[in-house]
Parts: sequence; structure tokens; C-alpha cells
Amino acid sequence: MDANTIRQKFLDFEVKKGHKIIQPAPLVLEGDPTTLFTGSGMQPLLPYLLGKEHPEGKRLTDAQPSMRLQDIEDVGDPRHTTVFEMLGNWSLGDYFKREQIENFFEFLTQVVGLDPEKIYVTCFIGNEKYGIPKDTEAAEIWKSVFEKAGVKAEIAEIGSASEGDKRGIKEGERIFFYDDKENWWSRGGGIDSTPLGDPCGPDSEVFYDFGEDKQDVAKYGQSHPASDGARFMEIGNQVFMQYRRLEDGSFEELEKKNVDFGGGLERIAAAAIGSFDVFKISLMKPIIDKLEEISGKSYDNNTDEMRVIADHIRGAYLLASQGLAPSNKTQGYAMRRLVRRAILRALDLGISANFLSEIVPIVADNYKDLPDSILTHRDVALDVLLKEENAFRKTLNRGLKELEKLTRNKKIVDGRDIFMLQDTYGFPFELSVEECYRQGIELTPEYKKEFDEALKEQRERSQTASKGMFKGGLEDHGEQTVKYHTATHLLLAALQKVISPDIVQKGSNTTSERTRFDFNCDHKLTPEEISAVENQVNEWIAQDLPVVFDEYDKTYARDVLKAHGQFWDKYPDILKVYTIGDFDNPVSREVCGGPHVEHTGVIGKFKIKKEESSAAGIRRIKAVIE
Repeated sequence: MDANTIRQKFLDFEVKKGHKIIQPAPLVLEGDPTTLFTGSGMQPLLPYLLGKEHPEGKRLTDAQPSMRLQDIEDVGDPRHTTVFEMLGNWSLGDYFKREQIENFFEFLTQVVGLDPEKIYVTCFIGNEKYGIPKDTEAAEIWKSVFEKAGVKAEIAEIGSASEGDKRGIKEGERIFFYDDKENWWSRGGGIDSTPLGDPCGPDSEVFYDFGEDKQDVAKYGQSHPASDGARFMEIGNQVFMQYRRLEDGSFEELEKKNVDFGGGLERIAAAAIGSFDVFKISLMKPIIDKLEEISGKSYDNNTDEMRVIADHIRGAYLLASQGLAPSNKTQGYAMRRLVRRAILRALDLGISANFLSEIVPIVADNYKDLPDSILTHRDVALDVLLKEENAFRKTLNRGLKELEKLTRNKKIVDGRDIFMLQDTYGFPFELSVEECYRQGIELTPEYKKEFDEALKEQRERSQTASKGMFKGGLEDHGEQTVKYHTATHLLLAALQKVISPDIVQKGSNTTSERTRFDFNCDHKLTPEEISAVENQVNEWIAQDLPVVFDEYDKTYARDVLKAHGQFWDKYPDILKVYTIGDFDNPVSREVCGGPHVEHTGVIGKFKIKKEESSAAGIRRIKAVIE
């Protein structure tokens, strides 16, 4: 059964179970500044999961195209993609665990035709700290479902994933209890990070077993459903939203409990054909076949390159079909990154000429069954992507010519030369290095270090070009330090929101290991205040807010945008302003030279380690990212 058929079969099945089909949301949600892209089927439904009545009733279903760029570096393995479809169904205060579990098992085994012997499930082990019991109800429902199908299903307590790596599974075990890192759902992640007031609860994940021979025990430990090896692949997650977090941090049960189910179409399709490689399903394989044809190379020997191209062009097509164009800001920049990463990987395959004209029509045909209501601009998608391909190839050609000029008079190329090619001509670092190797051009032994030094110097120049411009107190511009820098902006905003709007920064020092932040305050923060500030920062991180900047006239930035700044009398007439969140109602807006992350979701968990006096009327917070 191919992916398009599975999508339609799922929707038909859910309609028979009393659900109403709702239209999928666009990948870029209008009026939602909390994330770059729609990352799950439940995201557009959050108001209804919080209690608002849905016009279509209490039973809903859809197939939602989604995108998560935080997985971009993992693309290349058999199962990670940046773009995917979530098959979803929801019960808004209607049915609960039994009906959901029985229905999903029926769909997998009787509609898709999966072997029940290859299905494994997980449940929440409970949490004594918050008085939340083990989800024995879900486990017992699963046990009865398996037994009706003639499958032996013993229940095992694993606890943490690391314990599972040591223990493995025993004969007959099919239902596994894990902790909140694996089987608790909230917008903040684990149970301790659940935002105040949010619905949350235990979940029950469903896995498909591709065979013990797929598990790399030496690398990942013993196989079990939550292990990182290729034996088990999650194909669906049923979230039982039965709790709400209170102001004091405890949890109470909801009067109306919800079910939020999401199943990965690509992964279910992979299970249906018995392949742990999602790039062999019908939405991917035609792309791979065409890449083999035009490159003259095999997929088996070039899996990373072909997987990246297939994934990224799918994502770029869906964005272009929804009216987005490549640019240097927010979603447009992410789209540009997808296209250019795909082109660079095509060069790795020896595809030097334009190739999107051959790939994009295949992607378009794969998604012809998606409704026009979501792919509103599919008629111009090819032209949009070809324009970007042509522009980037001109950049690459210009860079190659400049590299050729550079090497006419130099026998050895150093990192500063490579930086110049990237900074001035947009010629990527990786491509410069590859071309040098290809042409037999010698590189200095420390070319990477030299490149990084030049990059650091350029960033420092951009920050300090104007006297009095806020410097941010950064030790360096490494990735972790940049995360801390953005977290410090969130910390100031949280202090102003939780403690007092009159709080301003009185100094900061940010390294790759921690941030230190001084601020005006006339009292020592209470444990409750510290917890509230910390929770607010983590809530904004979990919302994956966009971080953008632009340059403005000083008066406009101060009087109209109300940007936070310290040295207005010293600032230049034109300055850089960073905004976090909705532009019209931002979480944070500060005069700053940067650099910052592009969206808050990459930061990690923020933890205040210490709050102390720094000087008279000045307090100091030291915090880390875990």
C-alpha cells in the first residue's frame, strides 16, 4: 500500500469512526509567531485542546503536512526528514484511551495490513514527585487488544532509555513502561518543563519492529522500543491529555479529557513495505530513481546525498506551493537553505547542471492528492524554485572564477582566503575546500582555524563598527555562546514581565558554559520568583519563537518600536534591533549587535543556578543551558 493510499484510507477509516475531516493548516501559520513552521497536526488545534469548542464537533481528523528544521542535520539517516505528514485524530472531551487504542490497532493491522507480531507499544511509568500514577489503564487495554489478536503481550518496566540500552527486552515482552522523557507530553517537553496552565498527560507510543538484525548493539546497546538503533521505529503517538499544571507547579485532572493522536505517514508507509528506510516509500523512491538516472550513481553508494536532496526538495516544493519565496529572512531563509543544501549535495553527485526541472515535477506528482486549499500556488512552484537554483548556481560559478583567480598567484590557500570567497561572493566554505582538493590546490594545515578566526573578526567588526553600540558581553561567537546570548534576552524580558517592567540590564557576561546577568532590583528574588522567571524563559524557548533583526533609525527604534536599549545618547543614527516573537507584540525587542539563534527552540532547557547581590541595588543571576 503506497503512501497516498494510506493517507486516504486513514481519513476514510476515521470518518467511519465518527470523525469530521478538517482541512490541514498551511506550513506557515498566519498570525502565529511562536514557530517558523507548522510542526505537528495538533499545533493549529491548540485553542480547542485548551477548551474552545470546534465548529466541526468533538471528533476531528486530518492529514497535516509538517516541517521541523531542528532535524535538518540528521537527514541522511534512514528515518529523519525535515518535512513529513502527520495523520491525526482528536477527541475533544469525547472518547478516551480504550476507543483510541483499539481504533489505531485496527487501522494498522486490518486496514494497512501490518503484522501485529511486529507492533510494540510504550506507556508512562508514573511520577511519584507529582503524584501521577502509572498508566496501567493504557497498558491493560493494550494487553487485551494484543491478546484478541492472538499475540502474547507481557508488560515490562524499563524506566529510562539508558536502562533499556543495558537491559534490552525479554521474550514475550511487548508493552513497556518508560519515564516522562519518553512517555509524557507537554509543550515544554518533560514533566518538569510543563508550562503552567497547559493541558498535558501521559502518552502511548507505537513502534514497528524491523528485525533484530537492524540493531547495532555495539553502538546503541540492547534493542528496545526507545533505543536509537534501526530495529524499532515509532509510527504513532497517542497523547492522553488528562492533566493541567497549576500555578504551584502541581497537576490536577481535567474535567474534559482529550485525545491527541499523531501518526507519521512516511513511517507507516515504510512499515507497510517492510523497509526501515523511509526513502524507499512511494513519496521518495521516484525522486531517488531520477537522481540515480541523471547522476549515473547508485543510491546504495550515495545514500546521504540522495536522501538530503529528496527530503529538502520536497520541503521546498511544499513551501513554494503555499506561496513562499526564498529570501534572507525567517521562513524564506529556511526555504533558501533547503534549496541550496540540495544543490550542494547534487554537486557532490556530479550533477553540475540545473536539475530541479527534472525533480520538482516528480515531487508535484507525488503530492497531487493534497488539496488545493493548502497548495494554493502549486502552478508557480517550479518557476520559484528554478529561479533560486539559477541564482545560486551563478553565485557558485562566480565563486569558482574567483577561486581560480586567487590560485593563479598563490601556491597555498589559507582559511582567510576561503572566508573572503564566502563573505564577498557567497561561495560556501565546504565547496571551497572540496574544489581545492579536486583541483589539487594545497590548503594550509590550519585552514579551518584560520577561517573561524576571520569569521569571528568579521562578526566583531560588525558589532563594534559604531561607538557605544551594545556589545552583549560575549566571550566568543560559537554556537553555544550564541544560544546563551539569545537566552539572556529572554531572561531580561522574563524579569520585566514577572518582577517589574522597570528592570534594565546593568551588565552581562556570556560564555559557552553560562550566562551572568546583572539587573536593578531592590530585593532578593524569592524561590517562587526565580521559578516563575525560569519557567517563563523555558516557555518561550518551547514555543520556538522566531528571532529576526533589521536596521532602523534610532528615533524610530526608540519611540515607535519601543526597543530596549541602554545608551541611546551614544547610539549611531542607524542601529540594529533584534525582535523575538510576534513583530507587533514581541516577547523581546532590544538594540543589539548580535549574533543570535534564528529561533528559540534550539536553545535548550534554561536553568537559573544562582541569584545574588552584585552591588547596592543590583542583583546578579547566573544561569546555564542544560
